[in-house]
Amino acid sequence: MNPFWSPSIHHLIPYIPGEQPARVDIVKLNTNENPYPPSPLALAAIQEELGSGGARLRLYPDPDAKSLKTAIAAHFSGFGLTTGQIFVGNGSDEVLAHIFLALLKHGLPILIPDITYSFYPVYCSLYGIACATVPLDEEFRINIDDYRHENGGILLANPNAPTGRLLPLEEIDRLAKQHPRSVIVIDEAYIDFAGETVPTAIALVGRHPNLLIVRTLSKSHALAGLRIGYAVGGAELIEALERVKNSFNSYPLDRLAITGAAAAVSDAAYLEKTRRAIMKSRETLSGRLADLGFDVLPSASNFIFARHPQHDAARLFLALRERGIIVRHFRQPRIDQHLRITIGTDAQCEALVDALQDINTKKQTPIA
Repeated sequence: MNPFWSPSIHHLIPYIPGEQPARVDIVKLNTNENPYPPSPLALAAIQEELGSGGARLRLYPDPDAKSLKTAIAAHFSGFGLTTGQIFVGNGSDEVLAHIFLALLKHGLPILIPDITYSFYPVYCSLYGIACATVPLDEEFRINIDDYRHENGGILLANPNAPTGRLLPLEEIDRLAKQHPRSVIVIDEAYIDFAGETVPTAIALVGRHPNLLIVRTLSKSHALAGLRIGYAVGGAELIEALERVKNSFNSYPLDRLAITGAAAAVSDAAYLEKTRRAIMKSRETLSGRLADLGFDVLPSASNFIFARHPQHDAARLFLALRERGIIVRHFRQPRIDQHLRITIGTDAQCEALVDALQDINTKKQTPIA
């Protein structure tokens, strides 16, 4: 043990992000990035901000990111949001970190699914928050009736990751009603891919002062490289997050991120076009994998979660990698025979299917 480390650091097990390979010829289907470029309006706005030789970059950004909050409120105008109900941060991971410190540290364990985004228990360890896991059912679904015991807060990803399964909005409404004294955090990183008529739980924040919704522009808005996340909830919850932010880093978003994000959020037509394309590709790829004998979970996200009953997932993962295709494999109980596959372009999805067929031929062990 290093004597210079703070005592708590010795016991931390950090989150391991998905691989970012240096090779440019890789078919990268491992980190749920959007296969399409960001909105042209976002790119134009960034270029304008860089105008005059980048002279504006010498100035600090707006610490409150007012233009971005205004764009988010306008995007969800049907819910009557104000900018005082919106918090922004350097990616949804930073937003979540502030939530753990500001709203979930009450001396009681928070409740999370046993299979979910693996950063949640890391934050618990970092901030000294007890965490209790609630098992998903046999089909990897969340049952909110399993969350009835006393808690310091409840955190659910919806759609869940890495399973991709969706919890209906009425169930979130019921959960918030059942726990009026607990903060209910719904992480909606993938909700824009849930379907044509699936509404965000932002629709419920006016009814429940204990409900907080977290979202990101990394996935559906193709801005993972800019790092923009936000939370929507009651003004009192948002004030707690602002207190933490301004005690940590008053400028979490740079000028380019604020400008590009505000333009991207305002371009509803481009979002609709690209999310529809991804959902269509998802259904096509799910069908192709099913034809190859894979069990594919119903997905409401920009990835699918699949296993083959006759083939070891780790071996398939390595065989795909040998062919220049990277997917995600989790060595975790209950899901170690599954692969999480990001929905790429149709050409990338076709390359994946071709590779699986090639693995079948080379190994002479039928995939289907």
